[in-house]
Amino acid sequence: MSHQRSPETTEVLSFTISGFITRCPVQVFEAIVDHRQLSRHFAVGGAQGRMDTGATVTWNFDDGSEPSTVWVREAVLARCLILEWAGPDADDTNGPTTVEFVFQPANDFTRTKLTITESGWAPTAAGTRSALRECHRWTAMLTGLKAWLEHGVVLGRDLHR
Repeated sequence: MSHQRSPETTEVLSFTISGFITRCPVQVFEAIVDHRQLSRHFAVGGAQGRMDTGATVTWNFDDGSEPSTVWVREAVLARCLILEWAGPDADDTNGPTTVEFVFQPANDFTRTKLTITESGWAPTAAGTRSALRECHRWTAMLTGLKAWLEHGVVLGRDLHR
């Protein structure tokens, strides 16, 4: 018996990851929205454009994929960042997904809990594969961001592949 989704179903796949970074929410937020810093720990092939509300920016992962276009839907300093993008692993069956970053202060603003949620894939085998690849990519981003902000270390480019 195969599982088929009915046309009226609005079910989509999503995932959430989170971690703590020993920096205040403003520093963590800036390390993501500032394209120069983002190029150090995530879009290692180069990020173009600051992520302010309404901006369209480009990320290159230097992994053989085409640069990704990212649409910034909302950027609220040290609180949240909401993006839409097709991602480097997108195909014709999935449109853009939504990525939400939530910045929560901890330990009297000396640490930040960063939560990243991406959603929007169809509940299909292809959608599941894309969601899992992106979960890996965002986990690598969180790891690289932590290394960058806490220790000034740029992790190897292969981490993001």
